[in-house]
Amino acid sequence: MNSINSLRHKAPGFEVERLASLESMEGISYVAESEPTRHWTRVPGGAVLHAVYPGLLVAVTIALAATWLSQKYNAPVMLFALLIGMAFHFLHEDGRCVVGIEFASRSVLRIGVALLGARVTVAQVVSLGIVPVLTVIVGVATTIAIGMLVARWLNLTRLFGALSGGAVAICGASAALAIASVLPRHKDIERDTILAVVAVTTLSTLAMIIYPGLVGLLHLDHVHAGVFLGGTSHDVAQVVGAGYMISPETGDIATYVKLLRVAMLLPVVSIVGWVTSRGTFNSASRKRQIIPMFLLGFAALVVIDSIGLLTPPLANLATTVSSACLVTAIAALGMKTSFKDLIIVGWRPVGLMVVETAWIALLVLVAIEFML
Repeated sequence: MNSINSLRHKAPGFEVERLASLESMEGISYVAESEPTRHWTRVPGGAVLHAVYPGLLVAVTIALAATWLSQKYNAPVMLFALLIGMAFHFLHEDGRCVVGIEFASRSVLRIGVALLGARVTVAQVVSLGIVPVLTVIVGVATTIAIGMLVARWLNLTRLFGALSGGAVAICGASAALAIASVLPRHKDIERDTILAVVAVTTLSTLAMIIYPGLVGLLHLDHVHAGVFLGGTSHDVAQVVGAGYMISPETGDIATYVKLLRVAMLLPVVSIVGWVTSRGTFNSASRKRQIIPMFLLGFAALVVIDSIGLLTPPLANLATTVSSACLVTAIAALGMKTSFKDLIIVGWRPVGLMVVETAWIALLVLVAIEFML
């Protein structure tokens, strides 16, 4: 808010009071210091576009570079976007790019999360039967609970425990970003989000390598292997890669189970938003919207896809746009975070997420052994 106040007299033509009041990812936190030109004022919303486009353009450029590197070296695109973005941290310290970076890390992020709903249908969930559904629900709830408990033991905040637990239990970096979007805003929120994304991306890559071998050592059949991989691996891409590495049947089942975990994003983020809005974590969050619009968009897409109104080409387009938005948001978050901020935190966040990963793997194995 200090930045907003300092700019109120510098940019009176930017509707600063209105934009400053949008303290959520639907708006931008503050505006650029330069006045829009005459050409910008003729365009509807031109003042906002003038404020946003430099930083947004940088974030998109980094996202494109990260995507190319990911495809060339077969490595996680989120990790590349984070690291490259952090190398351009200086752009977020001052100047014309600040507003666009904030916009990309908030508004673009919410668009990407909402479009994740195109991946899930009710029929996919029903086809799994009751045991995998219960396993996923219990796994998500207990992983987040354990994350919050162990976080206190490691002198970390309960907010980070919920953030990391949700990332591990649901869908990796995407879940971390979605949960972070409804947490109370505080000085360490971007740093904590980056930590969660870096750790969960690294763990998901290791899981894609280790879990198929573990499935062989445990002599799991294709069905049980699919439930295990879908119920434990962090990111959708890693689940697909590990599942089809074993067999098409394993890949299909793993993908369905994983999408069920993605569907848990809606209730989890809604509950986290509701709890924080009541001031359990931070009394300053009481005015936050309980169910953000992007979650309603997520739910709407699930319903539309379930009743068959979302054709495969449209579903693929929504998934592609979602991925592009999330990578762009990650690049922006990287620009908002410095290496120094991450190093100061130490080993505890990574240790917490290792514990969460081990817990959900053990839980799913027990469910496979005694319930399936």
